[in-house]
Amino acid sequence: MSSEHAAATLRSRFAAVMFADVTGSTRLYATQGDTVGHRTIRGCIDLMRRATETAGGRVVKTIGDEILSVFSAADAAARAAIEMHMAVENLPDVAGTKLQLRIGVHGGPVLQKENDIFGDTVNLAARLAGQAVGGQVLLTRATAAGLAPDLRVMARELYGVKVKGKTEEIELCELVWKADENATVILSGPRPRAKAATLKLAYKGRELPLRRDADAIVIGRDQDCGLAIADHMASRRHCTIERRLDKFVVKDHSTNGTYVTIEGEAEISLRREELILRKRGWIACGQPKVGTDDAVEFACE
Repeated sequence: MSSEHAAATLRSRFAAVMFADVTGSTRLYATQGDTVGHRTIRGCIDLMRRATETAGGRVVKTIGDEILSVFSAADAAARAAIEMHMAVENLPDVAGTKLQLRIGVHGGPVLQKENDIFGDTVNLAARLAGQAVGGQVLLTRATAAGLAPDLRVMARELYGVKVKGKTEEIELCELVWKADENATVILSGPRPRAKAATLKLAYKGRELPLRRDADAIVIGRDQDCGLAIADHMASRRHCTIERRLDKFVVKDHSTNGTYVTIEGEAEISLRREELILRKRGWIACGQPKVGTDDAVEFACE
């Protein structure tokens, strides 16, 4: 193909890009099997596709439990995101598993080649979806500021995050789509920064604080881990704790699972899954807390 023909098929335009993925799918497949898991996730994808098309958007592609959609305006993307969340929230639990969506939206220039889209706007929308927790819509402040008034009042300011390849932090907002939550209208001029969230970890007399500017810490037997533990049931790189907005999430990627106990609550077993840490409690690697002296204590502040 000549360079002239390649350039002719690659064009730039403004678009609002949305990434959305289904949380809870790993547990669903693990507990209910491939047939039920595939059927349930496919149902969610169909709901997301209909919401996209109803709002005037186009589904670019689906990858497993994730969908990439493109819209001509941010308003359409925001309305589609709200519709997606409401539709999935109304679905019944599947054997105790409640599915939710994580959605990221950003508007800006994209490169389009045939039916696919590329560029910084697409990458940033994907990053926002990765930062979100289940039930959230995250968008950049610049995108939120351009929304129609009825949508803009639903935008709650968060704070900035560092994005690879950019010198300045990207300011984030959450689109609060549930009617019983309080939203904060975007303000102009200087804005107070959100209080830094801190997670304190303690292990055998060693204390390790994680603050907003710390992306992640790996726990495991490997001495190169940010927090190396001695439990023989733990994997070399057992689990990761990372900050997402004002929350800390523990992600299991081990052989034997991660066991999380939040004070006053029943222990939760994670198998290639993640959990938002709350209050204070313990993280045991490879076996329940009752069977080990190597649990890591945590406290959210």
